[in-house]
Amino acid sequence: MRINIRKAKREDCSRMMELIRELAEYEKAPEEVTVDFNHFVNSGFGDSPVWWAFVAELETEKNDIQIVGFALYYIRYSTWKGQRLYLEDILVTKEMRGKGIGKMLFEKLLEVSKSEKLAGISWQVLDWNEPAIHFYKKFPQVKFDNGWINVSID
Repeated sequence: MRINIRKAKREDCSRMMELIRELAEYEKAPEEVTVDFNHFVNSGFGDSPVWWAFVAELETEKNDIQIVGFALYYIRYSTWKGQRLYLEDILVTKEMRGKGIGKMLFEKLLEVSKSEKLAGISWQVLDWNEPAIHFYKKFPQVKFDNGWINVSID
């Protein structure tokens, strides 16, 4: 088994949408995925991309290659800190969790943040998602901020 982390390409979007639906199922909100596939593709690979991603490819002994995870991010602006990488989603398929793939994806994001001289990385994690919380606690530089409440308008 070999894992390769690389930048996502337009042709990866179909598999990424499958994984997004898997994540929504895990988070008990499958009906919340309402993004149109063409909008998703154009938002990442159109004339003015607003998101970027890395994918984790599994190469088997038979030289089959399958995307088994991804990390999708964009750049946000903090009036206090400046530009920051915002991690929208990181996902590794259920079968492949615990093999270091999430760590490889997260470390790639750390590299981007440093190379682009961003002020840091921000993201959210559901308070009941103990495996994710445990994963993030493995990185000594991660800080949890319980003082904020999520707010949105649909």
